[in-house]
Amino acid sequence: MKEILDQFLQLLQQAIAAIFRFVGLVWAWSLDQINKMAQVPLENWPLWKQILLALVAAAVGYALFVAAWRLWVASIRAFAAFASFVAALIASPDIDCGGDRTRGSVGDQQRVVTAPA
Repeated sequence: MKEILDQFLQLLQQAIAAIFRFVGLVWAWSLDQINKMAQVPLENWPLWKQILLALVAAAVGYALFVAAWRLWVASIRAFAAFASFVAALIASPDIDCGGDRTRGSVGDQQRVVTAPA
């Protein structure tokens, strides 16, 4: 059981690391492109290119916000799924691998209550 949990955690860690590597690559490329554009004097640009630059910057900012929000929601859902998985493992400690119950639980005991005569 511990081996399965360790493998799951390792997979989760590798997936998160891959996501952050990808975001880092996109970030580095974006900064490189912005630095190249910053070397050109902005006043030499026509007005339509300046407006287009502002629109593209706003669209990129919005796209990054949406991506970050979806990543946040996905991480919350993944954590909830992991918590449910762990809760399911904890909730059934008295079930043997063969499917036989090794000991009774409080819910298995029947209590007979009779009315006084």
